[in-house]
Amino acid sequence: MATCQDMSEERFDASDLSTLEAGGTRTGTRTGTAFGIHNYGESGHHGIHFQHFVRTCFNHSAPCRYFNILWVVVPAAIVIGFVKRHDESGSWHLAIFILNYVAMVPAANLIGFGGEQIVRKVYNVVGLIIETTLGSIVEMVVFTILITRTATDTFDPIQIIQAAILGSVLANLLFCIGLCFFIGGMKREEQQFHAAIGEVGGGLILVAGMALILPSAYINTLQDTEYGGTGDFDVDGLKISRGTAFILLASYMVYLWYQTNSHRSLYSDVFNHDLLVGDNHDKAVEEEKLSLSECLLALVISITCVCCIAYLLVDQIHFIVEERHVKDAFVGLILVPVIEKAAEHLTAVGDASDNRMNFALFHVIGSCIQTVMLITPIIIFIGWGVGKDMTLAFEPFQAIVLILAILVVGGFLRDGKSDYLRGFLCLVAYLIIAVCSYYYPNPTKESAHFSTLVLNPT
Repeated sequence: MATCQDMSEERFDASDLSTLEAGGTRTGTRTGTAFGIHNYGESGHHGIHFQHFVRTCFNHSAPCRYFNILWVVVPAAIVIGFVKRHDESGSWHLAIFILNYVAMVPAANLIGFGGEQIVRKVYNVVGLIIETTLGSIVEMVVFTILITRTATDTFDPIQIIQAAILGSVLANLLFCIGLCFFIGGMKREEQQFHAAIGEVGGGLILVAGMALILPSAYINTLQDTEYGGTGDFDVDGLKISRGTAFILLASYMVYLWYQTNSHRSLYSDVFNHDLLVGDNHDKAVEEEKLSLSECLLALVISITCVCCIAYLLVDQIHFIVEERHVKDAFVGLILVPVIEKAAEHLTAVGDASDNRMNFALFHVIGSCIQTVMLITPIIIFIGWGVGKDMTLAFEPFQAIVLILAILVVGGFLRDGKSDYLRGFLCLVAYLIIAVCSYYYPNPTKESAHFSTLVLNPT
């Protein structure tokens, strides 16, 4: 996948490098066209040139061009999925799930590529936030489809959403950061990143994790008490979760203001530093680019495919849980997050490989914060609107895993340095969580009551 190294508010010369390495900042004049399009983002043409569009997407949308061969799976997965989804023999369920799981990777990757091409036409911070938001479309679509599904004795879509929220955070913190540290560290002895990315991001993740854990601690602590058996407890638990959702959404707005206004120059200087020290800068500047119309076409095609694939994928999750006896925790914590974050992971790993660790961590941490502070509140509000009362009452196992993951990654981010050993340890931690979640039993319907809080006035 292409990277974001070629979009900046200005180009620094080599004399700026010492200033930035010393922790200083420098705000310059943005270089762009009269229409606000950055010079690096100019494609050299207007409208849609179909051959150029296909060639550019195939050659530059993934770290390896042959990765896009997976696109042949996309139409097959969609056609077979819609034709065979109601097959009474049940022999197609696993095939549909696997096909659509694989098909989600190139479709999600094209969303990321289309977003990156748009990012090249605007300045750093806002562009990266736009790109991160586009990367979260898969997650939003999957969660929205899941929350409208009906629960059964062995399949609870809200529990899967809750696990997937935490799983998305874990996939970013341990799996993706681990890959970034490991792959980047294999090429060089040590990589460095700015405190504005590491320490500020780590602090935000800690607060976001606290916001998820506290409502869960309240509900799980009191549910076995005398008060826990009353209807007031159910109502209070729901109010706490919805109130927390409003607070998280407001916090996300402050976070955006911090990055795009009050401290924009700081982040811009940090990213410009990455442009100077990053590898393959000239190659990325000279490579073919999409026009704005072609960017929008890529997004329309990819989002349409993602919606179809997500619908078919979610449609088969109940079969995987009920017939194949795969645990809710494994589906939510591992299977769903890995595929829904594929585009973000590819982008971040590519940046880390090219020695742009600030870009890589901004992608990962930004995606993590967006999941907690934006996606989670929106899903709670959607559930509120469709009569599915979702709370933040996570399973104790999931809450403990989240706390440990935040502590592990926070320790690695503290000194602003990374190497392959830290990446390997993050991947080991994620693998241990995957093994534990595979064997973690599904909660009983009674214990799940406080997760879904289906209110019953009687």
